[in-house]
Amino acid sequence: MILVLLLLVPLLAGSLCLLTKSPAWWERMNLAAFAIAAAMAVFIALEVNHSGKISCLNGFLRADALSALVVALTAFVALVCAIYAVGYFRQDRSCGRITESQLRLYYVLTPLFVAAMFLAPLADNLGVMWVAIESTTLASVLLVTFYNKRTSFEAGWKYVIIGSIGISLALFVTVIPYASAVGVLGERAHEGMSWSVLVEIADRLNPKAMRLAFVFIILGYGTKAGLVPMHTWKPDAYSEAPVPAAALLGAGFINCAIYSIMRFDVLAEKCLGHDFPSQLLVGFGVCSILLAAPFVLVQRNFRRLLAYSSIDHAGIMVAALGFGGKLGALGAVLHMLFHGVTKPLLFFSAGNVQQRYGSPYFRKVHGVMHTLPWTGGLFLLGAFAVTGTPPFSLFQSEFTVLSAALSGDHSVAAALFVIGVVTIFVGFLVHMANLSLGAPVEGQGRPDECPWKLGAMLVVALTIGLFAFWLPGPVYNLVQSSARILGASL
Repeated sequence: MILVLLLLVPLLAGSLCLLTKSPAWWERMNLAAFAIAAAMAVFIALEVNHSGKISCLNGFLRADALSALVVALTAFVALVCAIYAVGYFRQDRSCGRITESQLRLYYVLTPLFVAAMFLAPLADNLGVMWVAIESTTLASVLLVTFYNKRTSFEAGWKYVIIGSIGISLALFVTVIPYASAVGVLGERAHEGMSWSVLVEIADRLNPKAMRLAFVFIILGYGTKAGLVPMHTWKPDAYSEAPVPAAALLGAGFINCAIYSIMRFDVLAEKCLGHDFPSQLLVGFGVCSILLAAPFVLVQRNFRRLLAYSSIDHAGIMVAALGFGGKLGALGAVLHMLFHGVTKPLLFFSAGNVQQRYGSPYFRKVHGVMHTLPWTGGLFLLGAFAVTGTPPFSLFQSEFTVLSAALSGDHSVAAALFVIGVVTIFVGFLVHMANLSLGAPVEGQGRPDECPWKLGAMLVVALTIGLFAFWLPGPVYNLVQSSARILGASL
């Protein structure tokens, strides 16, 4: 029943926020709901480590190691965003930037968004997972348009149109494996949408149908992940949404989209072998890294910079899957974990800087270390971590992915991977150095930093520091089990 409760807790919090009128209670209910959800996610992860998987409602909801990892990452991001949101929106309200009705909208929609993100990895049914991913779009698009500006509505429309096309393509992926499985299952045809059933019969599915399905998978769920060329909604959405919502998109929802691709990759490799899925995944992954690189170099807006960073990291995860083997599967899972716990720090730091300076443009912001010393220092720390600088954990996952490419005889892709990652590393750190260092902007004092925002940032920073030197045993076991699920067909 804990899987059901995990879904009900945020739904209840959102409903209660709709019925109450006190901003203080909205804050408390979101904090309580996401704290409880985080505790339940930890319990689910420990239970999965112990028993291998858990399920309820006759297998309708099911959690194995990969599902538990995505749920835990989502819960972590949701909790730190809830903490950060208290200080962030209090400052927005004090400046008259938002109204009380807008604030209620955020606290009602965010739990619904998170509940849908929980449902996607827990659903054992292709159709339910598709509905969950579509539900995230319906909830999050109103968060993208939250500030009711012309640019916000433009970003929202772009997000809806591109996302709807992608999710429509993903609908074909829901139908094709089912149609292919019906003839194989016979009297059990009603189970043809179940992941746990499909993985058992994947080698007997129609290869032509599965080729078509996997192409649609990359185009459909790849749109949600922000893979090239379906990435164009990301920079606008990330720069227009309020920072806590952008962090949920960039560090939480991206994992749900990549999770969907991972699940289908297991089916495709069992049915088609490694070559066809590998070529598609490596192609889309490396192209995403290479496209992000020049945009990082010339970027003028630090909120949009984070969007291109997410495109790069989505490409790394997908390329790792394509490189295959035990190293590829391990690299993909590690990168999902490390990126998920690192990226919120960058969004939170960017939000602090934008609120203080009133602009997201690099040309208007410098010397942050003098004006906001904690934010400036943590922004630099996050930049080093997210670009894979040793000893931070993303270096380990990127090195594992590169090793997978070389051991899998993908030498050209490995060279392009290195060129893209190094270019992004240089561009990102140059931007962050110019922003954080140097003389402060005239007229900018040195205010006290908000304890709510700083508290959320320190939780993320401490997690980054912990993972840089030590991966706790339960987390390591979950990663290993997830990698075995992805490498089961090898």
